[in-house]
Amino acid sequence: GKRKIHYLFEDGKEMAEEYDIKTGQLISRKWREKNTLGGTGKWQVEVGEPTSPLLGALESELITESSSNPIFMRKDTLSSFQWRIRNLPYPKEVYSVCVEEEQRCCVIRTTNKKYYKKFSIPDLDRYHLPLDAAALSFTHANNTLIITYQKPKEILAAEEQLQKELKKIKAANSGDGDCKTQ
Repeated sequence: GKRKIHYLFEDGKEMAEEYDIKTGQLISRKWREKNTLGGTGKWQVEVGEPTSPLLGALESELITESSSNPIFMRKDTLSSFQWRIRNLPYPKEVYSVCVEEEQRCCVIRTTNKKYYKKFSIPDLDRYHLPLDAAALSFTHANNTLIITYQKPKEILAAEEQLQKELKKIKAANSGDGDCKTQ
């Protein structure tokens, strides 16, 4: 049910994306650069579930992160960028989400000084588009703060064009594609 696309750029960067085949929605996007010695670095997750440290080797045998810490992740929809921060138990009135145009980022604050986070929107930076405070909204439900930024028409048009191009590409390991399971 997923389509994986791997990009190699001339500057040595790599990008891997996963799309849902039925909806065409982006599930995950990861970036990787070469390290100072020329080897491959670790994947940096831009969209999708952050990689769990528990999945790797036993790097931290004695000290682990609390499971009640806030978890920040991006999960886009077809019409908007969306960030979810789990494990935030405060009511909606406590949160303030705003745009700082000079720093090109969004800022989340709480009036009780318990949570503060700055984050950028790399997609807008890649297209050199300004941040729009009117496109930003948020809601809170089930201990999760959900921040939504409506995608500008330039990005929607570019994503539509990308989907057309991806449909033309034949998968590297696909057979006839009409395989039915019993």
